[in-house]
Amino acid sequence: MKHYFKDLYNYHHATNQAIVKLLMDYQHLVTERSLGLISHSINAHQIWNARINGTQPFGVFETHSLENISKFDTANYHSTIEIIDSTNLEKVIEYNNSKGEPFSNAVADILFHISNHHSHHRGQLISDLKSSGIPSIVTDYIFYKRKPIAL
Repeated sequence: MKHYFKDLYNYHHATNQAIVKLLMDYQHLVTERSLGLISHSINAHQIWNARINGTQPFGVFETHSLENISKFDTANYHSTIEIIDSTNLEKVIEYNNSKGEPFSNAVADILFHISNHHSHHRGQLISDLKSSGIPSIVTDYIFYKRKPIAL
């Protein structure tokens, strides 16, 4: 299972970095909504990592520069790979959500949630980019498996 999660997070990192590069190339067309979507996706990933690691989380809706989004995505990626390598994925962690409500979930379930959350918001982002006249890139997992995106 650890190999599977590492593969998923390699995909998300490569795809996020390719999207950030696209956004940088078309900065003049990037909307506030698009910047907010990718920032939120990166923030949520960092928040979940922080819950697992017991570190300080970002705010859910903080907006970042494209340069920082790229850096934060890379930091998230490395943190998640470390979690996968060093944690029993069936371990249940307790945490509070953004409203302060207590919950507990297995690390594997959290990792799947983060992956799914990236995919959900990536779809919204690609739709936004098309509406703004920015040419889209293929971000489907199966296309990544056929030919990984080079970083």
